[in-house]
Amino acid sequence: MSNDNGAIKMVEIENRGRALVSSRPLKAGEIVLKDSPILLYSAAPHAAAAVNYCANCFRTIPPHSATTVPCPNCAAASLFCTPQCQSIALSSSHTPFVCQTLTRLRAADSPLLHHHHDRLIQARFLISAYNLATASPSHFQTLLSLQGEPIKDEESIFLHSVISSILPASSNLRQIGFSLELTAALLAKDKLNAFGLMEPFHQDVENRSVRAYGVYPRASFFNHDCLPNACRFDYVDSVPDLSNTSIVVRVIHDLPAGRQICLSYFPVNLKYSERQVRLKEDYGFVCDCDRCKVEANWSDNEEEMDQEDDDMDGDDMTGDDDDMDGEDDDDMAKENDDFPHAYFFVRYMCGRDNCGGTLAPVPPVDARTSSVMECNVCGSLSNSED
Repeated sequence: MSNDNGAIKMVEIENRGRALVSSRPLKAGEIVLKDSPILLYSAAPHAAAAVNYCANCFRTIPPHSATTVPCPNCAAASLFCTPQCQSIALSSSHTPFVCQTLTRLRAADSPLLHHHHDRLIQARFLISAYNLATASPSHFQTLLSLQGEPIKDEESIFLHSVISSILPASSNLRQIGFSLELTAALLAKDKLNAFGLMEPFHQDVENRSVRAYGVYPRASFFNHDCLPNACRFDYVDSVPDLSNTSIVVRVIHDLPAGRQICLSYFPVNLKYSERQVRLKEDYGFVCDCDRCKVEANWSDNEEEMDQEDDDMDGDDMTGDDDDMDGEDDDDMAKENDDFPHAYFFVRYMCGRDNCGGTLAPVPPVDARTSSVMECNVCGSLSNSED
């Protein structure tokens, strides 16, 4: 289920395809989209790694939880945090088809036994996607309508052969067009549209892992920018009801009507070279945003010195600009052509160790922008007026 409160609309932008823009002026911190996944799948396809999370809602399962129940068909591999989650999953995302194919995928003679972890994740996605075709045909058609052109390469051919080899004899997938072409199309949709739901933040852990991947049909149309004007939040472990896997997108400063709303597909503190490699490998494009145009002429040493300067000067700059509204923030971030992101790093980047998150004001009350900033990674709250 998607809810944007009339804040955004989809448009076609030359050389960028479909995109989301503000349909009216937006206040800093305003929620522009709350989107639920049409498909969720584990990022830990091995049984031992998956039991820390509910196989339906992906909440962390506390040790010795009294409400935890197993799947009746694959008890050793899949646990649910409550009987309610078990009941929902058995009729939707964890059907007998999923149980049987996962059991074969994890078997000692699995065709993926000695392959890279990424191949297991892709196979897990395909199992979930083909299950969606029968469990929710309308959501399956939505998945196929998303961006991503199929490529019949060595990877898709191999993965299609894997899925073919582990299909249960009772499967009716061929009735819905099971084929190499369809497998290649699904892999393309996953590559360009899946969002990661991360493991809980711990300050002493430098790189968090992904606990699950989800396809969010509306949110998938947010384009990337290395200086984003919005960021996404997820509250997998903190929201008590089954909307906990929804993602929330908030703008980080005021925006006029008609402005494209962009997210960063990764932490904003990555170097130019690292960003370009990830965007090319994961999404198939080269970024030429304002920040990249400037940093393309920098050396790695300049980038490192630049980041150190941000850390040293952050407190002073934040104090001087407390009274600036969001639109001024946006203008100032681009004011200096040699260093367009200096103000962004100071104002909107979390300073906690090993975080790298983006700060956005909590939602405004009575059209008044809040001075309380929330980090979309560690969840810490701070006051921009301090």
